[in-house]
Amino acid sequence: MAKRTVKDLDVAGKRVIVRVDFNVPRKGDEITNDNRIVQALPTINYLVENKAKVILMSHLGKVNHKDPEKTEADKAKNNMACVGKRLGELVDTKVTFVPVTRGEELEKAVAEMNDGEIVLMQNTRYEKGESKNDPELAKYWASLGDLFVEDAFGSVHRAHASTAGIPSLLPNALGFLVEKEVSMLEKAVKTPEHPFVAIIGGAKVSDKIAVIDNLLKIADKVLIGGGMAYTFMVAQGGKVGTSLLEEDKVELAKEYLAKAGGKLVLPVDNVCADAFSEEANKMVC
Repeated sequence: MAKRTVKDLDVAGKRVIVRVDFNVPRKGDEITNDNRIVQALPTINYLVENKAKVILMSHLGKVNHKDPEKTEADKAKNNMACVGKRLGELVDTKVTFVPVTRGEELEKAVAEMNDGEIVLMQNTRYEKGESKNDPELAKYWASLGDLFVEDAFGSVHRAHASTAGIPSLLPNALGFLVEKEVSMLEKAVKTPEHPFVAIIGGAKVSDKIAVIDNLLKIADKVLIGGGMAYTFMVAQGGKVGTSLLEEDKVELAKEYLAKAGGKLVLPVDNVCADAFSEEANKMVC
């Protein structure tokens, strides 16, 4: 399946908005694993080398917009400043972190960019309208750029303002990371080599049910991991304590376990703890 990639765009001198996935694990302000930043570097470096003005957007963690007190606490906890600092250490160009998601400070930073420089915007989820794909927000963000590149593979399934709204308004293409993932998935789904084992993780069964459905048709085994495994375990009669659980999807999980005929494989052991903390008492069950 032919997809337009960043190489198909004329980026020299253009403002290129790149949706990246910089949702990195942290301990306080310290990034504990920078792999997601590193994975985005091929696209970022290509744009820098080809004299684009690179505007990076990403979410980081979650922000509760229903409770004002929690909103401010989540914003403080999920500030992108630490990401900007690490990115500056990994690229050979100027990186400007802008601590806001709209307004004069952001617009000025973009207007003053030279070719080959980078502006990293504050966490997209600071905006209430991000997860709702608010058209006004998407229009505003799109006004900052000339072109859009999608390189956040972990977020492309979400119809958010930064992932779906902006590309509906600007000429767009895939970045190298998403292109690679699409090619690998296409090969696995269309011309799989057997034995073919698929591994699916994530928190929610509801997010992955269509994927599970398709993979059961072509894979020899489908291994379920991550938080979604607990919904399947409860469907088998297990107990999961206070772990992630979609109670309203237990019956659906039962259906899939029956339909899979032994193809679905769940974890055989789990690390259990009495608190969600590194200091917790732990045991393998």
